[in-house]
Amino acid sequence: MNYLKVILLFGLAWLVNALAPGLLQHIGAMDGTESAIAATLWCLSLFLGFGWACSKAAEGTLLPNFTLQLLVGIVLHDALAPLSAQLTLAVVVCTALAAVILKSGGDEIERKEFLRIAWPTLMIAVVGYLVTFFATWWLLTLLGLDARTSALLAAILGSTDPAALIPTLKQLVIKPEYRRVSDMAVAESALNDAVGAIFTSAVAAMVLGGTSLDGVAGLAAGLASAGNLALLGQQFLFGTLAGIVGWGCMFAFERYKRATYESGRDEPIYDFAIALGGPLVTFMFAQLVHGNGFLAAFIAGLLGNFNRGSRAFHGLIHSMETKIESVAKPTIFMMVGPFVALPDLASTAGLGLAVALLFMVVVRPLAVLVSLAPTGVSLREKLFLCAVRETGVIPVVLAVMTVAQFPDLKLLMPLTAWVVIWTLTLLPAITPWWARRLGILERG
Repeated sequence: MNYLKVILLFGLAWLVNALAPGLLQHIGAMDGTESAIAATLWCLSLFLGFGWACSKAAEGTLLPNFTLQLLVGIVLHDALAPLSAQLTLAVVVCTALAAVILKSGGDEIERKEFLRIAWPTLMIAVVGYLVTFFATWWLLTLLGLDARTSALLAAILGSTDPAALIPTLKQLVIKPEYRRVSDMAVAESALNDAVGAIFTSAVAAMVLGGTSLDGVAGLAAGLASAGNLALLGQQFLFGTLAGIVGWGCMFAFERYKRATYESGRDEPIYDFAIALGGPLVTFMFAQLVHGNGFLAAFIAGLLGNFNRGSRAFHGLIHSMETKIESVAKPTIFMMVGPFVALPDLASTAGLGLAVALLFMVVVRPLAVLVSLAPTGVSLREKLFLCAVRETGVIPVVLAVMTVAQFPDLKLLMPLTAWVVIWTLTLLPAITPWWARRLGILERG
């Protein structure tokens, strides 16, 4: 019965997609401003309505709602056609929502806990990303992809996903001596999303500049060039500074919230505006100073420490989680739909499965073992991290941004979609079983 709901959901999506061209033609015949408003509201309605329906249909099944949202978005390819003609709007929406998600990822980790795991986290988030990037690029070229697509896709896929990862880890009751591995997974996912955004922009600049990407030596030389290193350094440095400034601006808000709570007054419902606006303003400031906005949003969240350790933020955190689950995640995952049609997904099914399996079985273990070799992380913890590699929100955002720059690279979005589908479907199901086999869970 549960899976019948999924079948009915896809049937409804197919019907809406079949009827949509007539409606969109009528909308297109309206006055310019009215047409734009109607088309935007139509797409927003699809995101919210089908996003909710996917979450309901996923209940009681082995299918994550993220996977259903992505696939339903692709089924609605024609219905979401107005967004494919408005690339700038799609990029802006995805970027803004991703900034909020990354800030929330930083909120999940106590400052003190992060300092305790800072060294292994930096290693797996930075060195691990580089290992992932070069290994994925090499495997993609072996599979026959051209150098430009391989480099950009490897950069996009190097990011993990706190939005998909956190719900999986919350289901696990990890033994006290191994609990840091959960914080490491969340911190890595948020930090290397920023690293991935920086490197994706660097690789895109190399492609636009005509840098040779035909071999590891050429790729490494391009990344290590003086101009590229200056760009990377600028993104890291000013992104970090922007994050600190963003945290500084929110520090007064934190004091205000604590004072409100301690005085016994009811929490103002309009306080959510600051919680939502904080990461967006921080991202904007990072852009103004030519830093990385994703890194800035994560650092602002980490330093702001708006987490479950303080009762003053419980209501605000619940409100934020509600908005992320019901609006941000469905919108980003369904945003794949305007750029990937079902025939595109079907024609790349075999290649997509190969890329996803190599990514999970070869690349991730290699990145974990290499990057964590100089740290004190135990083998059992490393083996657990090998199975924690969901790919979702940020890679989708980076793919949308990259497709806007390189519309001729037709394989970028379908292959990103396949890796997201397989990692979000398989890894959340495998992680609890793998954790029990490793003996890091409490008995119960």
